[in-house]
Amino acid sequence: MQENAKFNTILGYAPGHVPVYSSHYPSADEAEFASRRDFRSYIDGVFMGYKWQCVEFARRWLYLNHGCTFDNIPMAYDIFHLRSLRSLKDHMLLPLRSFRNGARRPPEPGCMLIWEEGGEFEETGHVAIVTEVFADRVRIVEQNVSHQVWAEGQQYSRELRARTEADGSYHIDCTYPDAAVLGWVIQTDDDTYAEIFYDIPAGLLNLQGGCADAAPWVSAKPSAELKPEERAYIACMGDYTLTHHAADKERYIRMSEAAMKELRHASNEMHAMFMQATDHVLENDALLERFGFPRVLWPRLRSSWDNRRNHMITGRLDFALCGRGIKIYEYNADSASCYMECGQVQGQWSAMHGVEEGWDPGSHLHEALVHAWKKSGMGGVLHIMQDNDLEETYHALYMKSAMEEAGIACKVIRGLADLAWNDAGEVVDRDGMRIRHVWKTWAWETALDQLRAECDEEQQQPQLPGVSARLKYARPRLVDVLLRREVQVFEPLWTLVPSNKAILPVLWELFTDHPRLLDAQFSLTGDLRRKGYVAKPVVGRCGANISMVARGDQLIGETSGQFDDREQIYQEFFELPQVNDHYVQVSGFIVDGRFAGACIRADRSPIITGGSDLFALRIVPDADLQAGQAMSGSLNRAG
Repeated sequence: MQENAKFNTILGYAPGHVPVYSSHYPSADEAEFASRRDFRSYIDGVFMGYKWQCVEFARRWLYLNHGCTFDNIPMAYDIFHLRSLRSLKDHMLLPLRSFRNGARRPPEPGCMLIWEEGGEFEETGHVAIVTEVFADRVRIVEQNVSHQVWAEGQQYSRELRARTEADGSYHIDCTYPDAAVLGWVIQTDDDTYAEIFYDIPAGLLNLQGGCADAAPWVSAKPSAELKPEERAYIACMGDYTLTHHAADKERYIRMSEAAMKELRHASNEMHAMFMQATDHVLENDALLERFGFPRVLWPRLRSSWDNRRNHMITGRLDFALCGRGIKIYEYNADSASCYMECGQVQGQWSAMHGVEEGWDPGSHLHEALVHAWKKSGMGGVLHIMQDNDLEETYHALYMKSAMEEAGIACKVIRGLADLAWNDAGEVVDRDGMRIRHVWKTWAWETALDQLRAECDEEQQQPQLPGVSARLKYARPRLVDVLLRREVQVFEPLWTLVPSNKAILPVLWELFTDHPRLLDAQFSLTGDLRRKGYVAKPVVGRCGANISMVARGDQLIGETSGQFDDREQIYQEFFELPQVNDHYVQVSGFIVDGRFAGACIRADRSPIITGGSDLFALRIVPDADLQAGQAMSGSLNRAG
């Protein structure tokens, strides 16, 4: 077999004289590609993707040959579900049609060929550009499959066998036995033989209440059989319950399977868009200034993004989901909350209460966390840092169980009292072990508050912690652990950016009028006043210091908190749906960059806070949800 060409080598030229590059990453020149930033591909200031992945080539080929591109997508196979391309010249939308492999309309030169997720293209799928179509084969150009230089005069990467059946259907064979061609995507407004992607009926996006039998129900396991995180959870909540209110103990929420598919797609799409916005912010000093981070931290933030972009284990996206659509509120990319409730408690609650309908959308969360920790490459002992708090204890123990199942040795640190300095000025635990790797329940902003306080005290730019901190402080502070260069922290420092509410106006600027986004601005505009708006501090947490204002300047609700002196952003008002007198918010969990589970936060107030309850979520067949809606309508009419 021909030897792999070094990364960044031109393998050949596709039609339109578009170069195709080797993506043999092990051979990348470390001097030329010293950080992740060096792997980003831009043309005319337009981001194409990462060098030299399959999606990057598809975007670059379309841009150079036709002046258009497609929206950000989480995985290559998601291209099959796109409805349009966007012209970069006049921002016009050009219709796309998707044809499943075996359709009666064959592919044509210039269309995109899409592979399904799995096998050779595990998790991502694949995309190539079709260059020539014959009765028995097609020729394609692609990146990130083969790394060999093409033969002289060749203008394609591979040939794939194809056949035309008697009924006119066209089939393309995949050369890999464990992968499959999904179909082809053509820029056309002719939908003859195309896949028809129906919009979900609004009713299937509505959430619905359910109620378990009050009694009898299966009691919790004997204490001796409980896992450490279960004992900690019961110590905090008093039982295997998700709410503090006795009247709500048997309530749960029903979501249709169609809505769940939409939520999964929305979560993957929003994660990808937040990542693109993070990259944009870290390239722009004027935008980064808006986030309120100490300037001394800026180089560290950029270094974290460049070198630890793929080290994010998990984050939580908060949505409103109802018949009016799915709208993203924010991304808690630096949060440890609700994972146990989603991944363990809501399923256990359903079993205990005899709720057998549907399925648990958090049933694979723990498995996904184990997989992510295995991929993290963590070596040595991982210190779990938490406050001495019952809720943080069960969060920490739940994550610890996933870490240990992934083969990672862990030690728990409660508070900071057991930390000390060694003679070299390094932070050590109570046993004298150096702290080199940390997972934390504390938010990054807690450490930044220490930097800001130091700045206020000394009337100067704060200094990042180093050996000198040992001489100044008798005991290590949180900042002395989390911001030391030699300590690897999960989640990475860069997660401060997507977690900060200042990212929301950036998203709106980059993806204006995206159907899942709400208008967000750094200042209160007349348009937002007319629509209604929510004022949020850029570094707020747990629903603190929120003001919710409807049309006509009608104050709907507001919360107090410790962030009243911070800069604010203004986001379009989109009220949460109400189910059984509760406002309900859907949280989608991202693990290793992909959707991994969902749960419900609920409150009688329209603002979800850290003290809001949870309800178990069950995913039911569409027909069952519609039957429930019909029954509810019948009862209402009878009443």
